[in-house]
Amino acid sequence: MSNLSPTLKLALDLISRSSITPEDAGCQDVMIERLKHIGFHIEPMPFGDVKNFYAKRGTSGPNLCFAGHTDVVPTGPESEWKVPPFAPKIIDGILYGRGAADMKGSLAAMVTAVESFIEANPNHNGQISFLITSDEEGPFVDGTTRVVDALMAREEKVDWCIVGEPSSTHTLGDIIKNGRRGSFSGDLTIYGKQGHVAYPHLAKNPIHLAAPAIAELASTHWDDGNDFFPPTSFQVSNLNAGTGATNVVPGTLKALFNFRFSSELDFDALKSRVTEILDKHQLRYDVEWTYNGLPFLTRPGELVDAIKNAIEATVQITPELSTSGGTSDGRFIAKMGTQVVELGPINATIHQINECVEAESLNQLSAIYERILQNLFT
Repeated sequence: MSNLSPTLKLALDLISRSSITPEDAGCQDVMIERLKHIGFHIEPMPFGDVKNFYAKRGTSGPNLCFAGHTDVVPTGPESEWKVPPFAPKIIDGILYGRGAADMKGSLAAMVTAVESFIEANPNHNGQISFLITSDEEGPFVDGTTRVVDALMAREEKVDWCIVGEPSSTHTLGDIIKNGRRGSFSGDLTIYGKQGHVAYPHLAKNPIHLAAPAIAELASTHWDDGNDFFPPTSFQVSNLNAGTGATNVVPGTLKALFNFRFSSELDFDALKSRVTEILDKHQLRYDVEWTYNGLPFLTRPGELVDAIKNAIEATVQITPELSTSGGTSDGRFIAKMGTQVVELGPINATIHQINECVEAESLNQLSAIYERILQNLFT
């Protein structure tokens, strides 16, 4: 291990800690000690059972925040892994372990990039900060969103943020996420009347009643998207009805659905259109809404330009801007008026058995992060 880079040594240390969400397993303590050593003020910000911290160096000028999470998803059957998921190993240049891509590799690259930058620029312009949580892969209730609320309450300003989510698709830096779609879900209950299937006139089958409405929701054209976002999409994720018997008409139907929506629409507009369709079909229903976050967008400008230039200089490719994929904690940070961009390793194996990254790509990622700091603060 002695011949490994500082980035890979730190990545191996972090991955070796079994931080299945919402556990942190000491990962943040490792990062905090490194940041303290280079002059960061550390502010632990635990909420509930979740560990978070905010760290900052500098007192004036624009604030660039590196954001990420130390928690990981469960491993799945450990017997199917090439190496034990929390005993990471580099094999033929590939680093295996849970969190290698999502996102302990990025955390290691962030820390070593900042260490290298500060060594060369001890009196740098601006402010550098870290916002780290252990509640991104879980319910995300007591993590970044709570830290952001606390920072906003004291009027802390974060101008730019790089979230280390694995944004790359085929090669490091080919995609950077400069926004994400909004998301909300519905838990829909359609009421009918239970009865015997041989006497349908005495029952009301909620499956039959709901089918035309669900079909209309699925076929509705919600919007056209725009230059940065694809069109809004509606998906039914679960349907459940019945007693398990073949001779009983069910009394209720439960349906779970989700919207991923562009900046052309908002939560209230979509909710209103859903209820209009349900009412149009004269259904008796209840629906509970879960609001997961607004869309956010960082338009090309100083931050995006600094990132693109750093990628081009380090790995000689021009990245593509994208808002595709799921949600991230960037949606909470964007509430501060912050320009948010996600930049991290290749995402091909995230959440999978044998999650892995090319070891050298983490060294390159650290170099990209350091060049971003140089572009913005020197």
